[in-house]
Amino acid sequence: MKLRMKRVLIWTGTAAAVIAILAGSLVWYAYHSAEKAANKMYENIDAVKPVYVSKDTTVTKNTKPAETKPIKNMAPFTVLVLGVDQRANDRGRSDTIIVLTVNPAKNSILMFNIPRDTRTTIVGHGTVDKINHAYAFGGVPMSINTIENFIDYPIDYYVKVNMEGFSRLIDIVGGVEVDNPFAFDYIDHHFDQGHLQLNGDEALLYSRMRYDDPRGDFGRNTRQRDLLRGIMKNTMNISSITHVNSLLRELGDSVKTDITFKEMKSFVANYRPEINKIDTVEVQGKGQTINKIWYYIVDDKERERVHALIKEHLQNGD
Repeated sequence: MKLRMKRVLIWTGTAAAVIAILAGSLVWYAYHSAEKAANKMYENIDAVKPVYVSKDTTVTKNTKPAETKPIKNMAPFTVLVLGVDQRANDRGRSDTIIVLTVNPAKNSILMFNIPRDTRTTIVGHGTVDKINHAYAFGGVPMSINTIENFIDYPIDYYVKVNMEGFSRLIDIVGGVEVDNPFAFDYIDHHFDQGHLQLNGDEALLYSRMRYDDPRGDFGRNTRQRDLLRGIMKNTMNISSITHVNSLLRELGDSVKTDITFKEMKSFVANYRPEINKIDTVEVQGKGQTINKIWYYIVDDKERERVHALIKEHLQNGD
């Protein structure tokens, strides 16, 4: 009887050890597969991008080497999100420009669009043009330089998303919910007024319509912010490493960022539990035709207001 019990314990212990090894192997595989996918998305542009120094002497630039980036120490940080329509034999333009400020001490994210037709200095190109042309002229580095100059505040990280990847992202996180203020049709698809659950293709169409919107680009910008808020909300609820792996793998060809895998892990583990609110701001201005070209004009007072909002949100404390 004692011998049988001993054999049972041995076999039970061996089976438990095998299960533990297999489970550990699966977690290890998923983890390293996710890291491989994240590394495919990584793109370091620091070598071609000068460090921006704000005109505001109280604003300091976070240094860019990986070991001192702000996300490591739970510091607040800024992110530029560029939604880009890639074109054959053409870099395309950044039709969506969104700046995020993330502050775990305030449990919140501040988000605002910069209208793509905003007239501003294109830093590094020597021209005054629509802000979304910076990407066409000089890619991500020129876009960041131009936007930093426009808001007079440093950008810590960037995320560039091909709009087709935007559609896949929404499907991966289970769709997105929006409250549509009015019914409209766009490219053979009807969007009812009210609460909607959208898949990726529907969300892409929903984000692009502007000519039938009474507020034009403003209305489209609002819809894009609503979609991004929904995506972030759904993404923050992802807990399984398998789902994270699937997310990163699917987006590998559609997203480029200078956020490393290590920093992604830090955000998921440390920042995500602290963020429970996303506030939005609209950049105010007016339309004006200059040399037969329509621009969105944002005056210095409004730029100072936006700068002050960013600075205030990134300060620690209430």
